[in-house]
Amino acid sequence: MRIEQKHIDQHNESLLYTHIRKFNFIKEDILNYELVLQKLMAFQIGIPSWALGTGGTRFGRFSGGGEPATLDQKIEDVGLLHALNKSSGAISLHIPWDIPKDIESIKQLAASYGLKFDAVNSNTFQDQPGQQYSYKYGSLHHVNPAVRRQAIDHNIEVIRQGVALGSTALTIWLADGSSFPGQLNFREAFQNTLESLGEIYKHLPEGWKMFIEYKCFEPYFYSTTIADWGQSLLLANKLGEKAYTLVDLGHHLPNANIEQIVSLLLMEGKLGGFHFNDSKYADDDLTAGSIKPYQLFLIFNELVDGMDLNGLDHATGLGWMIDASHNQKDPLIDLLQSVEAIKIAYAQALLVDRKALRIAQQENDVIQAQEILQYAFRTDVRSLLAEARLRSGAALDPIGLFKELDVRRQLTEERGVDSIATGL
Repeated sequence: MRIEQKHIDQHNESLLYTHIRKFNFIKEDILNYELVLQKLMAFQIGIPSWALGTGGTRFGRFSGGGEPATLDQKIEDVGLLHALNKSSGAISLHIPWDIPKDIESIKQLAASYGLKFDAVNSNTFQDQPGQQYSYKYGSLHHVNPAVRRQAIDHNIEVIRQGVALGSTALTIWLADGSSFPGQLNFREAFQNTLESLGEIYKHLPEGWKMFIEYKCFEPYFYSTTIADWGQSLLLANKLGEKAYTLVDLGHHLPNANIEQIVSLLLMEGKLGGFHFNDSKYADDDLTAGSIKPYQLFLIFNELVDGMDLNGLDHATGLGWMIDASHNQKDPLIDLLQSVEAIKIAYAQALLVDRKALRIAQQENDVIQAQEILQYAFRTDVRSLLAEARLRSGAALDPIGLFKELDVRRQLTEERGVDSIATGL
C-alpha cells in the first residue's frame, strides 16, 4: 500500500486554516523560527524492522492483522510512515530476522519510498535454526572459543550485508551475562568480549562505526557483561576510533541521570547514537515520551548543547532510532507517536536560550536556570512540527490521516489477519 500525495494534500487543505492560525501565533515569539524549521525538516529517525509488528511480552504475543511478514512489506510500512510524517526516512535491519534475498531489488524498493538503510543489527541473543552452538550461556563472552567464533562470524556477515545495503554502522547488543553468583568470572567474560569485538572491529569498512549497546539487566539478572555506559565506553576506547557507545533510554537502573551520561559521552567524542523508548519501571520499551517527556527534553537539551559545541550536524552526527514494543497498540500509530514525541523534545531544546542559561550557570542562579529550561519545555511546538511536515509534503495530522484512510484495514485485507512479522 502507498499513500498518494493527493490524499495528503486533500487532508492538509481541510486543516490548513486552523494550522496557519496556530503557526502564526507561535512564530511571533521565535526569532529564528525558519532555522528551527529547517532543522526539524532535516531530522530523521530510523525505524527498526522488528518494530513493525505487534511486539510480544514475556508471557505472550497478541498479533494484530496485516502485520508485515516479509522484508518487502516492512519497507512498505516504513514508507507509509515516511509519507505521513517525512521524518522516518531510514530503516534499520535486524539480521537474521530480515535478510535480503535480492539486495538490489530491496534497495530499489526502499529508494522508491525515499528510504535509506540505517545501522544493521546482529543477533546473538537467540539461537537460530541450524545453528551449531547454543548461546544459552552467552555469545561473545562465552567460555568456549568455538561459540565465540560463531558469534564473531555472524557479526562479520551482518557487516557484509550492511555494506551491500549502503549502511555505515553495526549495532551490537549482547544478552551475555549470568543469573547466579559464581556462574561467571567477570574479568574473563569482559576480556573474552573485548577480544571478540576486536575481531569484528577489524572487518569494519572505512567510514563505518560500531555501536556498542549496554543494558543493566535482563535476560540475565545477576550480571550483564556490558552492563552500563562506563563498560561500553571502556570497550569503545580500547577498540579504537570507529567504536562508540549507543544509549538505549530503557537500559539503565531506575532514576539514572541519562542526560548527564549523554553530556559526558559527547564530551569524549564517544556517543554513537540512541535507541528511543520510555519506561516506568525498567526496560519497558514504551512509546517515547509517554512516561517521562521532561527527561526526554532534558536529554535533547544536552544533545543540542554538546553537538553544537562539537560542530556535529544534528541530523547526521549521531544515529537516531526507535526501539520499542507495541503489544497493545497498532505498531504504526505507536511509531508515529514516538517520532512526534522525539521531535517535540528536539524542537523544545532548539528553543532554549543558551546564552541566558550559560549566564545563569556562571552566576549560580539556580532559579533562573530552571525557568529558562522549563519555559522552553512548556512551549507548545506542535504547530512548528506541523509546518515542517507541510513544507516537506507530509500530513499536518499523520495519525488523523492514518485513521481517515483506514490504513490498518487495508493492510489486513492485503496481507490477511494471520500475517505475523518476524521479531520478538
